[in-house]
Amino acid sequence: MNTTSQFETQTKNLIDDLKSVCANYGLGNDGNEFKIITQVFLYKFLNDKFVHEVKQIDASIAAADDWEKAFRALSDDDREMLTLQMSESTATIHPDQLISSLFDRQNEPKFADILDNTLIDIAKNNSDIFSVITEGGEKIVLFENISKYVTDKRDDFCKAIINKLVNFSFENIFHEKFDFYATIFEYLISDYNSNSGGKYAEYFTPHAVAKIMARCLVQGEVSNVTCNDPSAGSGTLLMNLAHQIGEDKCTIYSQDISQKSSNLLRLNLILNNLVHSIPNVVKGNTILDPYQREKNGRLMRFDYIVSNPPFKLDFSDFSADLDTKENHERFFAGIPNVPKAKKEGMAIYLLFLQHIMYSLTEKGKAAIVVPTGFITAQSGIDKKIRERMVESKMRAGVVSMPSNIFATTGTNVSILFLDKQNKGDVVLIDASNLGTTVKEGKNQKTLLSFEEEDKIIDTFNTKIAIADFSVVVSYDDIKTKNYSLSAGQYFEVKIEYTDITADEFTSKMNAFESNLEGLFAEGKTLEVEIQANLKSLKYE
Repeated sequence: MNTTSQFETQTKNLIDDLKSVCANYGLGNDGNEFKIITQVFLYKFLNDKFVHEVKQIDASIAAADDWEKAFRALSDDDREMLTLQMSESTATIHPDQLISSLFDRQNEPKFADILDNTLIDIAKNNSDIFSVITEGGEKIVLFENISKYVTDKRDDFCKAIINKLVNFSFENIFHEKFDFYATIFEYLISDYNSNSGGKYAEYFTPHAVAKIMARCLVQGEVSNVTCNDPSAGSGTLLMNLAHQIGEDKCTIYSQDISQKSSNLLRLNLILNNLVHSIPNVVKGNTILDPYQREKNGRLMRFDYIVSNPPFKLDFSDFSADLDTKENHERFFAGIPNVPKAKKEGMAIYLLFLQHIMYSLTEKGKAAIVVPTGFITAQSGIDKKIRERMVESKMRAGVVSMPSNIFATTGTNVSILFLDKQNKGDVVLIDASNLGTTVKEGKNQKTLLSFEEEDKIIDTFNTKIAIADFSVVVSYDDIKTKNYSLSAGQYFEVKIEYTDITADEFTSKMNAFESNLEGLFAEGKTLEVEIQANLKSLKYE
């Protein structure tokens, strides 16, 4: 087993140990378990990052037999100078707030209060950098009182948590890159990856989809760009995009209506060295009240936008509020009707699509997951949006994905790619026949191999036509097909011809005629039998 695999196994074991503690105190599969696990995991990560930075900056502390004793021996001024030299992604932690200090104090009375107060104080001291904000301007800080979720033996619970944390260290893992942390993050949230009864967007987008979106969007070197997801969830799409660009070459902005999603995104940003973007994470309703604006009040424009928006959602409480003068340009194709019989069937993704088109800079690019039905709809808002994309020459391409690429939905999906600088050809890919079907829980899921992922990405980026897989079309071609973006409608119809002699042709035709005569005769016989049966039934 290589070193990375060992770290991965050890980190997953820590997560399992924390879940085991929760289960032992009656919180297994409890809704509050998620809050405890993610906060405790984050506390441990930030604690070890702080220790790592201290040792990197001060060689004497790193070389000391007891580094913590050497650190405590520093004067307050020296400790402050040391913390000022740390990277902005490192939380400031007082010696008494270190996990090792809490471990030494675990037998003191009311230990639960000690742990809770430590977490709350760390959150307050680092509020400016690590807080997520709401659309109303309120700060959602890093930590809260975690022992409140335990009804009995709170001190014992907190001791058990600290004892699991103290014997593990992230210090040898900080050099690991995106793929490692993506795996850990997925494992961490795997038991909590639900969307609360379907009300919010999924928290996790499959890696294959996120990878294809990022690598088709970002080609070549880019720097100093802005990235956005208006329905960010846990940030899987944004993390893949930032990794493809370079975490130090982009700034992330996001908004999501779910506080749970916003907290997960914050955790993802911390793990992936994107702490500088945390102040841009907003908990709020993008469609009704988009938060990110310029100083003049105009909505911000972004260089890259990725999104896997909710497809359908009950938006009836806000629908009428969207019909304002300010929104006429943003929602140029209209606001979807609220179905009378099934309000939760409102096609909310059409609003996200229009919002994304409106939010791109003049050189902007976007990748959006949509129901495959959108790319061929022949009327309504769907078609108006496609018409605008073509008339404005902002299409880059479409990839129609295999069915069940998302295990949680049977809806077939496609990825729309926009590029406001693409005035040339558009590539359409039908990847629906790729992948292998596997069972995931009660659901079927389609998995793409690395080779299949690369085939999609390479075909898209090189704009090559492959029989029954991809076509390269012009904007005029799309207009003649009634703005359809389905690759299948552009595939060549193949007719195979076979040379035969006149005698062979006559023989085949005679055989067809003979066969038809036999079928007609059989049909007449059956008709007579049916009529006879009907008469007998009539007289019975």
